[in-house]
Order: sequence, then C-alpha cells, then structure tokens
Amino acid sequence: MDMDKRIHLELRNRTPSEVKELILDNCRSNEGKIKGLTNEFEELEFLSTINVGLTSVANLPKLNKLKKLELSDNRISGGLEVLAEKCPNLMHLNLSGNKIKDLGTIEPLKKLENLKILDLFNCEVTNLNNYRQNVFKLLPQLRYLDGYDQDEKEAPDSDAEGFIEGLDDEEEDEDEEDYDEDAQLVEDEEDEEEEDESEEEDVSEEEEDEEGYNDWEVDDEEDEEHPGEEERGQKRKREPEDEGEEDD
Repeated sequence: MDMDKRIHLELRNRTPSEVKELILDNCRSNEGKIKGLTNEFEELEFLSTINVGLTSVANLPKLNKLKKLELSDNRISGGLEVLAEKCPNLMHLNLSGNKIKDLGTIEPLKKLENLKILDLFNCEVTNLNNYRQNVFKLLPQLRYLDGYDQDEKEAPDSDAEGFIEGLDDEEEDEDEEDYDEDAQLVEDEEDEEEEDESEEEDVSEEEEDEEGYNDWEVDDEEDEEHPGEEERGQKRKREPEDEGEEDD
C-alpha cells in the first residue's frame, strides 16, 4: 500500500489536526521520500515509518509537537539536518538499521536541543572505535544511546506509555527548581535589606538617646556652674530680717 493511501486509512474519519499518533510501518514510500504527510498534522506527537524504503527525510512537513520519530530499517544515509528545522522538539529518534556510516552524518542532530534518546542499532557507525563515548561527546544533550546511558545503565522501556512524558516532567521539575532558587535569592536579598533598614533605625535611636543624654548632662553642668544663686537669694531674704532685729 502506498504511503498516502495508508495515511488516509489511518485517519479513520478524523481530521489531520486531531491525530497525535500515526503508524505507517511497512507501507511503500514514494521514490524513497515521505508522501501524503502535511503541515495539517500539527498535533502529531508520534510518527512511525519503519521499513517503508525511505532514503531521505527531506519531504517531512513541519511538525512542531513531534516528540518521537521511528525511522528504523530504512535506507537513510544523510540529510538529517532537516530534522532540526522540521521537528525542533523531538526527544526520541530511532535510526536503527539505516546506512549511517560515520559521526559526521549524525552531527546535525546537535541542533535538536531536546533530543534525549537516540538509537543506531545495526548501523555501520556503531563499529567505530570509541563509538559510544564519541557520540555522547558529539551530542551532549543525549541521555540514552542504544538503550543505555553513559554509565551503561539501561533505559526504562521507551515504548512504555508515559516515558517521554516522564522526561518532560523531569525538565519541568528542573525549571521549577531553578525558579525556586531564584525566588529564594530574591527573598534573601529582601531579608538582608530589611535587616539593614532595621540596623539603621537602631543606630538612629541610639544617636537620639545619646543626644538626649548629652542635653541632660549640659543642664546638670549649667546647674553646677551657678550653685550659689539659690544660696545668695536665701541670704538676701535673711538680711532684711536681721536688720529688723538690730533696730529692735
């Protein structure tokens, strides 16, 4: 069955914009190219074209929401730079069983910033010395290559429902952690500003207290400078009385 007819069959009375998963395995491509798939599949998240005779992905339409692309068991030998342009949010790419011979062929995948899983089983490139180390070095965004991470730890079942969603959730958690750290920094800065203001207020109050204390000392000093005024007044009061007694 030709690919365009298979796509029509898989729609099942749905519009292309309603389709999130499209499986076209074992149909026939048009001269090694994708045919019948259009930009109308704007909600498509998973596309499988296993063993359809593809030699190129040049005709792939713009699929902004595509997360997983199965291209295994075809005859693709290059032209992967198209993927970064047409599927910018791709997370899982399976190129197993294609004619990929060297690292230069997969180098354009560097532009797929969200790519976490890459499968190259049964490609000649896997026979190169230090193949795994070099691929992880070339594509630092990768988490799993051929089912294992850099520490040879096996990946969870990539076909299990929610695995890709789990990777999305991890990225969201990282973003939330970054946001929480930024928010904490802002709170800490605000607390420091409040502490500085409080310290400034305490210093002002201490200065006011010292000024009041100094004023009080000045008053005492003035009183001490004129200690005899009251005594002289009392003497003046006594002097007339004493004169009256003398007259008597």
